[in-house]
Amino acid sequence: MNLSDIVIILNRTSEAGNVGAVCRAMKNSGLSRLRLVSPGPLNEETLLARAIHAEDVWRDARFFDTLIEAVADCPLVVGTTCRRGKKRKTTMPPRTLTAWLKDRQSATTSATVALVFGNERTGLTEEELNLCNIASHIPVSDSFPSFNLSHAVQIYAYEMFMAFGNNDSGPARVKGEWNPLSRTAADELTAEITTALADLGFYKISGREEQTRFLLDMICRAGLTEKEGRYLKHIFTKAAWLGNR
Repeated sequence: MNLSDIVIILNRTSEAGNVGAVCRAMKNSGLSRLRLVSPGPLNEETLLARAIHAEDVWRDARFFDTLIEAVADCPLVVGTTCRRGKKRKTTMPPRTLTAWLKDRQSATTSATVALVFGNERTGLTEEELNLCNIASHIPVSDSFPSFNLSHAVQIYAYEMFMAFGNNDSGPARVKGEWNPLSRTAADELTAEITTALADLGFYKISGREEQTRFLLDMICRAGLTEKEGRYLKHIFTKAAWLGNR
């Protein structure tokens, strides 16, 4: 499953600014397929002012008269809702939803998945939610469970990007991102440090094995980044070189 398989559907939306913000939220997360079902009058100037650098998402949007027409080509339809209860659909939060989609992605490869969002004020009706195969909700405080439309789309778009942004391996790394040392790299760094200390005569009596375990545990708990690991290795390597001059 890829990001191109995901469709965002806004059902009976009425606020141009929200639609523009949705376009921007989608583009932030690599989503481009937007559908609108029976929207209210939308002031395009207001919309585009909120869709900064995501005007193409709006230009490529498709329009439908009914929700059933909008989801006709979607094998899997997810309805978002804040309403929960015994007689309502069982729902799952966004992260659980994306994990579930990843588990069954072999069956849904190249199959369109629709995420349906209801009207800003009333959400999806029971009838509309019944057109969906799955319900999903964002866990929030019970005292105020309603999200702004564009904020809700942003949360789902982000989770989809994290799950499917780079096919099976997740989103691509970005410069400056925190990437912790792997266990193999931590083992190698520990060996480099203890070797440098040994070259300095640090283990003339004993204790290298015990100190190796101590350093390894400390390095792993510290969550050093790859860059920090390289820097620490350089310090000890240079110290051993200076000590042996």
